Amino acid sequence: PAEPTLVLRLKFLNDTERLARMHPGDTVGALKRTYFPGQEQQVRLIYQGQLLRDDTQSLAGLHLGHLSVLHCHVSPASTAPTAPGTPGPRSPAPAALGVGSLALPLFVLLLALLWYLQLQHRHVFTATATTCLAGLTLLVTFVAFAMYRR
Repeated sequence: PAEPTLVLRLKFLNDTERLARMHPGDTVGALKRTYFPGQEQQVRLIYQGQLLRDDTQSLAGLHLGHLSVLHCHVSPASTAPTAPGTPGPRSPAPAALGVGSLALPLFVLLLALLWYLQLQHRHVFTATATTCLAGLTLLVTFVAFAMYRR
């Protein structure tokens, strides 16, 4: 009698899915070789939050059921393998300061200038303008705390 086929859902980080048909006696390594030929070393399979490190473990041993979901992460291929203990390629330089990273400090500076003008030239600011300035200051304060709390 033929061994029953086990259908597994391979779910990728971009939310795409692929169905894999394997036998319960097949190993994790066989699954990688079948569905990721040439990329076996770059593929990480995760089942129920656990990284499947042992390529010799059988699918039945993992208690995978029909349509069980295996999350797949395929890391990009490295250009030259490095020996253990040798430093890998240099990490990329930190990103240069962009307009987005300067927007909040510039906005805070502008608010400080407006408050200075409001205190020095009170007669120019109406009650509505002062209320709007206070509300805007509160909003910027909440945004700043939300951004820098992460």
